[in-house]
Amino acid sequence: MIDSRTPTRLVPIRLVPILTVAGIILLTAAWLYWIGREPWCKCGYVKLWHGQVVSSENSQHISDWYTPSHIIHGFLFYGLLWLVARRLSFGWRLVIATLVEAAWEIVENSNAVIERYRSVTISLDYYGDSIVNVVADIAAMILGFWLASRLPVRVTVALILLFEVTTIWLIRDGLALNVLMLLYPLDAVAEWQAAR
Repeated sequence: MIDSRTPTRLVPIRLVPILTVAGIILLTAAWLYWIGREPWCKCGYVKLWHGQVVSSENSQHISDWYTPSHIIHGFLFYGLLWLVARRLSFGWRLVIATLVEAAWEIVENSNAVIERYRSVTISLDYYGDSIVNVVADIAAMILGFWLASRLPVRVTVALILLFEVTTIWLIRDGLALNVLMLLYPLDAVAEWQAAR
């Protein structure tokens, strides 16, 4: 006998944020497909890692040199949401972070932003991310968000610095330089990056 005073739930309440995150990812992928983004690399296969930055396959596979920047997004979103919304559960803060990351991926893959990248950065062969890459980038952000919830702040900050220094040293790019060149392009930085 079911007690009529106890509401029955089709989905346990603790799973609602997880299902919401999954829904955001699916809707993002569907939107990108609808606007004409490639599902995966035009080369016809999907690699776990693609390490050549100046390449038409960059941002087309599961991971690349820009994956650490998405992990950093997760670190930063966790820190910001801990400051302004710490009363929300981890799950609902993750929903907000995923929504922001997905919105960025949609904007980043709009024709206007793709053309901006091509005109003010050295990304002349950039035609947008594949949908596989976008989903993997969102997953990298989720990993960063989860790691930030588990690691001491000093370790998280050290990882941010390590990721940025490593990518700047190895590929002459990273999150900070990417944002700088998108918002306020500097000829000197573009010339330095072009010497990769």
